[in-house]
Amino acid sequence: MMHAEPRPETNVPEALAWETRTRRLVLLYLPLACFIVILLFPFYWMTLTAFKPNAELYNMQEYNPLWIASPTLEHIRHLLFNTAYPSWLMTTMGVAVGATFLSLFASTLAAYAIQRLRFRGSQYVGLAIYLAYLVPPSILFIPLATMVFRLGLFDSPFALILTYPTFLVPFCTWLLIGYFKSIPYELEECALIDGATRLQILTKITLPLALPGLISAGIFSFTLSWNEFIYALAFINSSEKKTVPVAILTELVTGDVYQWGALMAGALLGSLPVAVFYSFFVDYYVSSLTGAVKE
Repeated sequence: MMHAEPRPETNVPEALAWETRTRRLVLLYLPLACFIVILLFPFYWMTLTAFKPNAELYNMQEYNPLWIASPTLEHIRHLLFNTAYPSWLMTTMGVAVGATFLSLFASTLAAYAIQRLRFRGSQYVGLAIYLAYLVPPSILFIPLATMVFRLGLFDSPFALILTYPTFLVPFCTWLLIGYFKSIPYELEECALIDGATRLQILTKITLPLALPGLISAGIFSFTLSWNEFIYALAFINSSEKKTVPVAILTELVTGDVYQWGALMAGALLGSLPVAVFYSFFVDYYVSSLTGAVKE
């Protein structure tokens, strides 16, 4: 009598685990890796160019374009000591901080009034404010230039501090309206019953709870103010008063000669303050995406 040999049992859990890992690799990690490489490669190239000597920078036949054979600080030294870059950096910082503070102040009052005072047509007012954000700055800077000239602010950083809120306030207001909406209104009703004023409620109850939303709006405002180009190009004429995005493009290009090392060094140093500012408040920024207080 013949006996059939036992068939090897397949390990179903291992097969499912292998299939799950393969699917996760193909659908998640591979696209994520491609996205990270595409996103970070410009910063990598910018760093390479900033630290490459000119001999390597203009001779790609003998030197690897994706690596540095002999790093140098010559471009950074030229930028810091032979140009007005420190002045450009301080001007950009002052303009960004001033415009951010002014925009947050106006946006907080506007968002609180629209969301909490509940007057007739408040929803349409909020929508109109957000629609104002969709107007391109390339259209707005023409009438704004007329106002800047009439007020005597041309070629002054105050021109940028006062014009940047035209595109910062609408978006920040819309953002804070949604954040104030997540704060339970019962907290304010209890404070009103206890005799608190609207200003006390705003400063002692609503704003502390809305701190992540304020920081998120602040990061947005600071980043846009730091990188803005059109208004800074139109309203500032003096070399020493220019902001970093405009100055490195207009002052480091002579005719058709591009100082690529200094250009990339200026862009690299100019991006560091934004990265540092963001790193300090990234936890608040993430928490702002989930709302303020859960009932």
